Amino acid sequence: MNDSFRMDSSPRPSTAAGQGSPGSVPETWSEALGSLIHARIALLQLELRGAARQVGKCGLLLATAALAMLFAWALALAGGITALAVATTWPWHWIALAAAGLHVLVAALCLQVAKTTPPPALPVTRAEFQKDCEWLNTLKTPRKSND
Repeated sequence: MNDSFRMDSSPRPSTAAGQGSPGSVPETWSEALGSLIHARIALLQLELRGAARQVGKCGLLLATAALAMLFAWALALAGGITALAVATTWPWHWIALAAAGLHVLVAALCLQVAKTTPPPALPVTRAEFQKDCEWLNTLKTPRKSND
């Protein structure tokens, strides 16, 4: 019978990666390194799958909350216009137009703020990459013999 399928209860030594088929021990360092990399990739895939599930669940909850807030805002706006029209005896359509104008004004202000140019993203990382490029360029230029 094949030794890799033996059914004894003695503890087996683990491979360098901490995983692998039972009873298999890499014979060379390249096999051990390959086994380690394979195990790390499998672990990363498992963790990323779990993280994707969590992000999806959070995104669904945020979308549901945003939709509920949209409906709440629409109902509050309609109720507020009606309450104001009853309390002041003004025609409701003029109050609704004033509310619409206020919303357009707020939207225009938000668009104006959004048009402003944001500062460059990741300034420290960009500076470090720039330093690395300059350093690599100094390695490319040949040095003079009297330096």
